[in-house]
Amino acid sequence: MSTVQAGLRYSAEHEWITDETPATIGISEVAADALGEIVYVDLPEVGQTIEAGAVIGEVESTKSVSELYSPVSGEVVEVNAAAVDDSSVINSDAYGAGWLIKVSVTSEGPLLSAEQYAADNGAEL
Repeated sequence: MSTVQAGLRYSAEHEWITDETPATIGISEVAADALGEIVYVDLPEVGQTIEAGAVIGEVESTKSVSELYSPVSGEVVEVNAAAVDDSSVINSDAYGAGWLIKVSVTSEGPLLSAEQYAADNGAEL
């Protein structure tokens, strides 16, 4: 069973976000497990402005390709080059080394608590 990390907030599209400044964004273990072996990730560039709810990239696995949606609006201030170079880190450490981008947040889209997200997706905290 997939786990959900407490202390993070989640979008209905399976992205997680921290409350830090800048905010760190990644995909949940629920999403990583559903995708299977992740082989490629396409992320926005540093300096790019992103909008909450908009497509900001994609994750490709041996099973399928899924779009990444931004849970917030703001400016991308850092991209995890290690995850781009070796996207398998997203499967092995979705809430740690597998983070995707850091954003200077100007506004948020609808977000769920870890408890709500876990309940909605049959995962455990």
